[in-house]
Amino acid sequence: MAEAPKVEEVISHHEPMDQLQGFEYCIDSNPSWGEAIALGFQHYILALGTAVMIPTMLVPAMEGSDGDKVRVFQTLLFVGGINTLIQTLFGTRLPTVIGGSYAFVVPIMSIINDSKLRQIVDPQQRFLQTMRAIQGAMIVASSIQIILGYSQLWGICSRFFSPLGMVPVISLVGFGLFDKGFPLIGGCVEIGVPMLILFVGLSQYLKNLQAKHLPIMERFSLILSIAIIWAYAQLLTASGAYKHRPHLTQVHCRTDMENLISAAPWIKIPYPLQWGAPTFDAGHAFGMMAAVFVSLVESTGAYKAASRLASATPPPAYVLSRGIGWQGIGILLDGLFGTGTGSTVSVENVGLLGATRVGSRRVIQIAAGFMIFFSILGKFGALFASIPFTIFAAIYCVLFGLVASVGLSFLQFTNMNSMRNLFIVGVSLFLGLSVPEYFREFTANANHGPSHTGAGWFNDILNTIFSSSPTVALIVAVFLDNTLDYKDAARDRGMPWWVKFRTFKGDSRNEEFYTLPFNLNRFFPPA
Repeated sequence: MAEAPKVEEVISHHEPMDQLQGFEYCIDSNPSWGEAIALGFQHYILALGTAVMIPTMLVPAMEGSDGDKVRVFQTLLFVGGINTLIQTLFGTRLPTVIGGSYAFVVPIMSIINDSKLRQIVDPQQRFLQTMRAIQGAMIVASSIQIILGYSQLWGICSRFFSPLGMVPVISLVGFGLFDKGFPLIGGCVEIGVPMLILFVGLSQYLKNLQAKHLPIMERFSLILSIAIIWAYAQLLTASGAYKHRPHLTQVHCRTDMENLISAAPWIKIPYPLQWGAPTFDAGHAFGMMAAVFVSLVESTGAYKAASRLASATPPPAYVLSRGIGWQGIGILLDGLFGTGTGSTVSVENVGLLGATRVGSRRVIQIAAGFMIFFSILGKFGALFASIPFTIFAAIYCVLFGLVASVGLSFLQFTNMNSMRNLFIVGVSLFLGLSVPEYFREFTANANHGPSHTGAGWFNDILNTIFSSSPTVALIVAVFLDNTLDYKDAARDRGMPWWVKFRTFKGDSRNEEFYTLPFNLNRFFPPA
């Protein structure tokens, strides 16, 4: 009879690892140019979901036309491409796509419903005046991230973060978007469910199929499954399957409902102040500042997830602050160009790094090039943007879940046999899901948030912050982690592992991953 393995031998098979294994291309290794361009195009297609969804939600509420909606979509994609290039070159340098953020919807809807703007009778004038008010608020609010980033204040705040405290934050960056998953698939089950099954089947069960030593299915399952289901949706639309179906079903299922292709110009280059001079209102700006703070928290979690999915070390405080500072510049650009919303790290694109097992920075920079190129060529960009959002919702079910599981992987650096740690993780995860759900349900039923005082700016701040799962999780987890028996729990919290990544020179790998290009570190030495 074989001798039972010792406890030490069993544990050694699952030792905590600084970096995820099994990635063929990490942050600073690159596929061949052909493969990189194909992967970059795949990231671009994925970024279209949010870029179309947000203008589709907000522009009609602003009394904008189909042409206005297309211009906002093009502008959001164009500025997103610029911000992605800036972030990958000079920010955190992590392979992250920067796209539109849902965190800004609450203060933007507050501006849209402002009584002064609602009094404007002409629809086009109302759209323009509303857009200018949103731009002004965003320009002012961007100062939050710029100041917290470049002053290194956010880096100082990050000293209170432990692996234990970051688990709920990173996990809820993915889990907190559950309403963008199956609830939207339910709007068109005959497209959404086949898409979900096909994507999982190609990316997981057929991932070992190769052509010329290239794992085609693992690398390109997203683009292949989208092409197949999009063609299927086009066939259903053309055959008249939805001709007499309810309007909401047609919106979710048809490939021609948004009038994007017909309304899009052939060539249009977005430019600053294209909607006119921004207008400034203190109340609007305060509400928008809350959204900028929420975007900062969500991006912090997404950056840490991206670092693991790119086989990099956790970004040091200096690098994290640098990235947040540049993200503030990105929100300033959003305000100047008039994207209709602020920007944050695209969670779905972070998830795609894990699905393809390619964390290359070059791939994301190529994706940024596609974003800029197709935002200028309006008709071509609108063609790809006509993909039904239900298809994206099916993909989100996989990719958001993958990002959430990366957050859970940080538990390996902590002691989960500690009741203290179990309490903190459980309570912060539960409240991070439960509190925003209460705010969303209340708003849907009452047409206003739970905070409904006479001070609109105060309402916007509370309703925005507590509608964000990662932000609620950060508040709860970091508070509990730094007040509950913290002096004797450093090892249980994972601090001995975490501390070496706090400073740029704390780990020799940081220089390889995060040093600025073009020898710029001579002028901006790491803190």
